[in-house]
Amino acid sequence: MLKLKYLFQNNDLAEMILKNWNYDPESLDMFQYYRISSNAVYPFRDQGEVRLLRFALVEEKDQNNLSAELDFLRYLGTNQYGAMEVVPSHSGTELIEAYTPWGVYYASVFKRVPGSQLGSIDLNDTILYSYGQALGELHHLSRRFTPEQEKKRRWTYADVLNWMQENLKEFPTETAALNEVEFLRTTFATWPMTQQNFGLIHYDFEPDNVFYDEGSQSCYAIDFDDSMYHWYAMDVEQSLDSLREEIEPEQWEQKKQLFLNGYWSKAGERYDLEGMFPACRRFANLYGYVRMLRSVAEQWSHEPEWMSGLRARLERKMTEKAEQFGHPI
Repeated sequence: MLKLKYLFQNNDLAEMILKNWNYDPESLDMFQYYRISSNAVYPFRDQGEVRLLRFALVEEKDQNNLSAELDFLRYLGTNQYGAMEVVPSHSGTELIEAYTPWGVYYASVFKRVPGSQLGSIDLNDTILYSYGQALGELHHLSRRFTPEQEKKRRWTYADVLNWMQENLKEFPTETAALNEVEFLRTTFATWPMTQQNFGLIHYDFEPDNVFYDEGSQSCYAIDFDDSMYHWYAMDVEQSLDSLREEIEPEQWEQKKQLFLNGYWSKAGERYDLEGMFPACRRFANLYGYVRMLRSVAEQWSHEPEWMSGLRARLERKMTEKAEQFGHPI
């Protein structure tokens, strides 16, 4: 996520950046439904159709990662996969650098996908199976994906481990987290890396980032901002971990199997995914911890109430995550 100091609503900034695209001026009142986490996202309309403006400061993002994300989305679109579609700017580019009084930002605009967020609807058996199918189809397509420019590939799990290590060096007391980086580096070095089990993953294929369209009875994925090259088991574990929060405990095993059956119906030949889950959970736990640590590192006098409250919630989550460091798998 972004540093806390970047989480303020700024309608003037959003409008200034949005002028690089077509939009209905009267739709700017939709800015009130903005959200900011790892990006700022502001909804608006163009000729009545809902669009989403996404932007972040250039120092918070890697341009190659952003370009590679858009490359992958184009590939998914040409293969009729249900995913967000990018909208070119006036200049014809899908990713712009916007120079503003508040700094330089990378920005893109996306069409809204149809349907409702899985996290907001009843997850019946049909929807759960479709959810699994959507992830399986994504991995099936990922196996055949070749970036348009090799030098603009998304980063890998190893790059993420390096990023975490570099950030943790700024916090001398974080020895347990640094040890966790080395544990994961050593563990992953022993894993086989094949076309069947490793490729470009979504990383955040949780119910809030997947929409179900009743008309087509299919799922649509959004928010590929965290995608990376990793073992496909990482995506499956993350999805199941998020899904568990939506399911009653007594129904969990049956619902989990529905999701996995849907997944394997599209993903291809089965192999031992679940044996990889514990290390994948350790990776997600550590990655979340380091991102939060970086976000809350700076502190100011007289912070607004919302910021103090968010800081406290993030610090509680960090404490929970830190308790998982060093446990045997």
